[in-house]
Amino acid sequence: MRVNLSEEAMKMRMGTRMKKTFSIVLKTVGVIAIAIGLFLAIVGIVNVICNKSEQGKIASYGQLVPVDGKNMNVFIQGKGEETVVLLPGFGTAAPALDFKPLVDELSPFYKVVVIEPFGYGLSDETDKERNTANMVSEIHEALQSLKIDRFILMGHSIAGIYGLDYVNKYKNEVSAFVGIDSSVPTQGGMDVEFPLETFKLLKKSGLLRMIVKLNGDPYASLPFDDTTKEQMRMIANKNMNNATTLNEMKHISSNFKEAQNLTMPKNLPVMFFLQANNTGVKNWIPLHEEQVKDSVHAKVMTFEAGHYVHHTKSKEIAENFRKYMQEIK
Repeated sequence: MRVNLSEEAMKMRMGTRMKKTFSIVLKTVGVIAIAIGLFLAIVGIVNVICNKSEQGKIASYGQLVPVDGKNMNVFIQGKGEETVVLLPGFGTAAPALDFKPLVDELSPFYKVVVIEPFGYGLSDETDKERNTANMVSEIHEALQSLKIDRFILMGHSIAGIYGLDYVNKYKNEVSAFVGIDSSVPTQGGMDVEFPLETFKLLKKSGLLRMIVKLNGDPYASLPFDDTTKEQMRMIANKNMNNATTLNEMKHISSNFKEAQNLTMPKNLPVMFFLQANNTGVKNWIPLHEEQVKDSVHAKVMTFEAGHYVHHTKSKEIAENFRKYMQEIK
């Protein structure tokens, strides 16, 4: 016998099924949301615990210099008659430790001074805008506090931009400029807008720590002892995406644009140590050659190395730099 269901009954049955399905979907979404919330809470708690634990394990190095009402950390090694001042690339967590292979090669012959700008290494953070003018002024103040008024300026990566401004503002202080795969104002891709709020959230939530951990040890194959590597990891967790460096990131585009109005002083000796095959920036070597085309004393040397040339070629950099300085005297 065939039973004919009324249209009303069929609608009621379909409605009941839909309600059950919707209820299941809601419960599933709820479970997923709870799981995500629990995961984020655990990540956040672990981050807070690790931050407090690591804060007590970070060993002091260098000396604190008063700059603009705050403390800037400076590391000095060597007692040579001439002074080399080292400036780090953007985001280098602990410049004094990162430069250690190069400092060890230079310090038998020079007094080597590593500046850790605000927000880097063991230096304080600052609320002052991270435009080139402010950063150069702070570096100058630190050196004046140390009574260093004549030196060779050597910088990595974005220090090429700050260094360019420095050698123009304080021409009587800098005897030579050395760029270690240093940035040039005309390189491409520097007009990008960074997702600063996303970077800030990653830092605050603890997700950044987790991402870094999952990506493996960035110092595994580098010429640092285990103790130094551990210190660099902890300082990186402290400084990465802090408010000061995020502000510097905000100013990257404008800092590069403003630097396009500057040129290297004609009589200033300039030497560049560059990676031979930079696949990220078009015409990397020609851009540097163009920057020093009018210089009386200029030299460009390339190495088969990554962007952090000083990690693997410190000995070669020191030897060729000393040879170059002797040649131009």
